[in-house]
Amino acid sequence: MAYAELGLFIDGAWRREGSGGALPVIDPATEETLGALPLAGPADLDAALAAAEKGFAAWRATPAEARQRVMEQAAQALEAGRDAIAENLTREMGKPLAEARMELDFAIGVLRWYGEEGKRAYGRLVPSRVPGVRLSVVKEPVGPVAAFVAWNFPAVNVMRKVAGALGAGCSIVIKPSEETPATAIAIARAFEAAGLPAGALNVVFGEPDAVSRHVLASPVCKKLSFTGSVPVGKHLQKLAAETLKRCTMELGGHGPVLVFEDADIEAAAKAAAAAKFRNAGQVCISPTRFYVQEAARGAFTEAFVEAAKAVRVGNGLEQGVGMGPLVGERRLDVMQGFVDDAVKHGAKLALGGERLGNRGWFYAPTVLTDVPETARIMNEEPFGPVAPIASFADEAEAVAKANRLPFGLAAYAFTRDGARAARLADAIDSGLVGVNSFTVSLPETPFGGVNDSGYGSEGGIEGLEAFLRTKLVSETGV
Repeated sequence: MAYAELGLFIDGAWRREGSGGALPVIDPATEETLGALPLAGPADLDAALAAAEKGFAAWRATPAEARQRVMEQAAQALEAGRDAIAENLTREMGKPLAEARMELDFAIGVLRWYGEEGKRAYGRLVPSRVPGVRLSVVKEPVGPVAAFVAWNFPAVNVMRKVAGALGAGCSIVIKPSEETPATAIAIARAFEAAGLPAGALNVVFGEPDAVSRHVLASPVCKKLSFTGSVPVGKHLQKLAAETLKRCTMELGGHGPVLVFEDADIEAAAKAAAAAKFRNAGQVCISPTRFYVQEAARGAFTEAFVEAAKAVRVGNGLEQGVGMGPLVGERRLDVMQGFVDDAVKHGAKLALGGERLGNRGWFYAPTVLTDVPETARIMNEEPFGPVAPIASFADEAEAVAKANRLPFGLAAYAFTRDGARAARLADAIDSGLVGVNSFTVSLPETPFGGVNDSGYGSEGGIEGLEAFLRTKLVSETGV
């Protein structure tokens, strides 16, 4: 199958060349070049901003029901091309094809959710203190949106921004990752086919810092929505402050998993391994710090290691592969650095700890035990297939360890004690808490973190609200 035709999508038209040059897109499983991605220069970005301003005027004037119909037609177009889009997603990002299809299905669900919910951006009437005065609270789109997203979920990361903005009546300029462009391009093609007004959606690629500085310096966009690392998020927030843009920041985490001795230990270990090695651990809500109550540590570790051994690593397009490569060669050294540092601090290597093969950026599913809190992996998000296991004595110590770091995106706990589960849900300082489950993200539920993991929500009614502003209208003589 041929890889996607790459381009910039600006003002409803495709540009096969960009004034910023071009960049190769590499298959992380084979190290082969898939295509050449045109990059936007200043002239392209100015055109996208002007288009977004024009597109906003047209799209906000479109009735919510008509906007929903366009979004539904785009969803149907994505469904029709699902298999081909998923294959390209796997080729550029590496995740197994089954995961790519599931991601695309989730993204289509997000699109449909926002399309429907946009029809329910309700305001309210406030009882007046004075006869003859009507006080109306109105929700209206915030304006053109600037969005930047990471590479690990090429469909979902893009769709959460695009569908949220369009569902609220906003236009958007989005810069997806240059490492995984084909999926965002497929999304743009679906909206083009659905009849979205020109300029309502603009997709650009380019040198990240140059693009973000140029777009955020413009007064055109009124909101910034970002998915990515904590340092980059803080940098973008500073840039956005110059023009007082509203921000939604979905940043990194370091997800603790608390496993109590009364839990179903084998089931918890199997679920934990499946969640840990999904997308090769390149997931912002991935479980990344495993704390197991001392009496259950041996049984949990044994079951977890066995589950990790069963993960088949390979090209995501091959049948039966459970984990693909890391997205880039640079990530191999990062993984090895975490492992070497942990062992240096006294951790034991129970499984893996090495690159697999010499072609493609594959790293073995890795398990470290007896990992001290001083190890780097217990303090920095690994974003890869390395699982550190440590222990705790009691509930108070478990909560203290879970809350020790400044991150607060996702956290998990396994226990059969209902009262304890309720206490943990209250005590854990995190935007998402899964109890006996790793499912903390659905189209209809809010997704977002606290503290250094960012603020604001994507998904659910909260996600739509992020693209709306509030206006009070006071009318007399009614």
